[in-house]
Amino acid sequence: MIAPEDILDMSDLTRDQIAALAEHEHLTDVAAAMLGEYLMHIHKGPQEVMRMISDDMRDALHGGNTDHARVLFATLQAFAAEHPEAARGAAAV
Repeated sequence: MIAPEDILDMSDLTRDQIAALAEHEHLTDVAAAMLGEYLMHIHKGPQEVMRMISDDMRDALHGGNTDHARVLFATLQAFAAEHPEAARGAAAV
């Protein structure tokens, strides 16, 4: 049987990136991992993941939660470094 932790480990995304998607979409981590996996394999999906993380960061800043915004900023930086195709203007994959 596949455990929820196994599903998270099989994703192209890190745990922090999955958590950001879960926060943005109000999903469980497992559902967010599945959504992230889907998005990472469709046209402009990586850009959508980047947008979701950015939205969460903006919401944290607007809510005065700078500690959470810092975590999300680090998550966004790591995502951009791992997935350069997500950058605006990147060549289509």
